[in-house]
Amino acid sequence: MTKTLSDRVIIYTDGACTGNPGAGGYGAVLIYGEHRKEIAGGYRLTTNNRMEMMAAIAALKALKNQCTVTLHSDSKYIVDAVNKGWAKRWQANGWKRNKKEAAKNPDLWQELLNLCQKHQVEFVWVKGHAGIAENERCDALAVAAAQQPNLPPDAGYC
Repeated sequence: MTKTLSDRVIIYTDGACTGNPGAGGYGAVLIYGEHRKEIAGGYRLTTNNRMEMMAAIAALKALKNQCTVTLHSDSKYIVDAVNKGWAKRWQANGWKRNKKEAAKNPDLWQELLNLCQKHQVEFVWVKGHAGIAENERCDALAVAAAQQPNLPPDAGYC
């Protein structure tokens, strides 16, 4: 069955870091009707914010067709930057937050904004560690991913 843009996908995401910076992981749960997919990955040296963003990016990249998505994240960094237009403003200003300060993680913001053009994405903030089952599962996936041996480098982390 081919998904149409009117088909709804629910996504939960989370990132974790052992130290900040440190080894990091991300996890996501994608729900489409009765179908469910879990994804996770990690890097040996990164930041929590980068892992939060990687979770959203990896989840959106996993979609095979254009979808209407409700993406739940416990990261105010992501949800506010998208919903309040900050990320698009940083992009329009050459990845500057203001005249003096560069925006952090422009590589991931660019990728996330590109994916948001492909899909219709609504970002919803959820309180972390508050008993929301899917958010807790994402946290477990992210923590487990961060603890894997031989994690690759995060090429975008400087």
